[in-house]
Amino acid sequence: MELRPYQIEAKDAVLKQWGQGNLRTLLVLPTGCGKTVVFAKIAEDCVRAGDRVLILAHRGELLNQAADKLQRTTGLRCAVEKAEQSSLGSWYRVTVGSVQSMQREKRLGKFPADYFKTIIIDEAHHCLSDGYQKVLTHFPEAKVLGVTATPDRGDMRNLGEFFQSLSYEYTLPKAIREGYLSPIKALTIPLKIDLSGVGVQAGDLKAGEIDTALDPYLYQIAEEMKRYCKGRKTVVFLPLVKTSQKFRDILNRAGFRAAEVNGESGDRAEVLAGFEAGRYDVLCNSMLLTEGWDCPSVDCIVVLRPTKVRSLYCQMVGRGTRLSPGKEHLLLLDFLWHTERHELCHPAALVCESEEVAQKMTSNMEAAAGCLMDLEEAKRQASGDVVAQREAALAQKLSEMKRRKRSLVDPLQFEMSIQAEDLSGYVPAFGWEMAPPSDEQKKTLEKLGILPDGIDNAGKASKLLDRLDRRREEGLTTPKQIRFLESRGFQHVGTWRFDAAKNLIDRIAGNGWRIPSGITPQEYKPGGRVKE
Repeated sequence: MELRPYQIEAKDAVLKQWGQGNLRTLLVLPTGCGKTVVFAKIAEDCVRAGDRVLILAHRGELLNQAADKLQRTTGLRCAVEKAEQSSLGSWYRVTVGSVQSMQREKRLGKFPADYFKTIIIDEAHHCLSDGYQKVLTHFPEAKVLGVTATPDRGDMRNLGEFFQSLSYEYTLPKAIREGYLSPIKALTIPLKIDLSGVGVQAGDLKAGEIDTALDPYLYQIAEEMKRYCKGRKTVVFLPLVKTSQKFRDILNRAGFRAAEVNGESGDRAEVLAGFEAGRYDVLCNSMLLTEGWDCPSVDCIVVLRPTKVRSLYCQMVGRGTRLSPGKEHLLLLDFLWHTERHELCHPAALVCESEEVAQKMTSNMEAAAGCLMDLEEAKRQASGDVVAQREAALAQKLSEMKRRKRSLVDPLQFEMSIQAEDLSGYVPAFGWEMAPPSDEQKKTLEKLGILPDGIDNAGKASKLLDRLDRRREEGLTTPKQIRFLESRGFQHVGTWRFDAAKNLIDRIAGNGWRIPSGITPQEYKPGGRVKE
């Protein structure tokens, strides 16, 4: 199987991290972007190098998926470590293992500590649990790759306790822009559902209390779905099995062909096959289908299990992001969850890295309830609104910088000028990132025109240096050009090309360091303006 360009980059980045001595590294790919294919190819390389490889997961579906993908993409067959099956003595170099089985002392103790040279963890956000840690501790010298869909910041900080680096991240917006995932259009339903009395357990809303709060609204939600979901292949996520079953019955009375699956469903395979074949148009479940199930033709997701956990929200929506013939976009129904106590995930959580932009985008979408909105367009609008809100603060900061006669650009000014949401919203996750910036990093930043005083961690310094290198290769403006021109009133010089800025500075210099007549800095738009 030929890998896509980003999959090749991901594979190479993981091998590079291992080569540099970062033996525990993370790979982040959105649902539907072929993470199983990537780690299958990595496993193939490790086998060629003589390693035994353990692919570890917490659900049978994930193990079966990994074994199937490995054979189809590489030709490699797997041994199995699960229940009565054991890989010991097998001549296969790859083992797919259930963490529930592997963690048992009697079973784990049969493996020498150096038996597996490489361990790959599918759905790696689970790997901090005691079971996973017990297995990983038993093989202390193994190279470890954790693979997950987009985690939230809390997850990433927690994962940073075990993993040493993030080798590669491919974002959902980029995957949509590059045509590998379906565009997403969200519709905020103007139905206010009161969750103010719902409590929290283990970092998320209590499912039982969500159920109680949601129950009075189920008939109204079914009516809203009649307006927007008819003719679509819809998956609904609900808090409890009994709610899922009740909502299935309500939908059937409302004219849908609805089915329900749960962990105890004896006919689960038949129901899923029937849904895929079109015998049902709505599939209800209580969080069963968040992992290990793919149906690319799903083109509508209804989240009736509100959550504070971004990774969980991304997994639910990810059931509908795959491409499929005739599918134009994924429709995501969002509800006005009324709560003053909790910060809940909304569609903005899928595409925004900055919390500030996400909050503005959610506010904008709630104000436009009932209107279909493309997520990328909604994000652009929210980003513009946030930038506008920051302008006054930046103007004051620039004024202070002028008085101090600094020749260097403040990092905040640089980030805003180049409109870099990933830099302004950056939070360090791994141990080395949280350390203070090194003297070498500070020296290099100063040399390139960035004031290092306000940078308090090595991770941020590293991201800034990487961005500066990339901008130089792409022929974009330097920090010194940004400082000079923005100090004279020109706007967002960071989005200009280097040559355009140089030509303007040359004109200003040739005019006795005065702005040439006919140029109004606040309105000036150069040729070759670039949006990163």
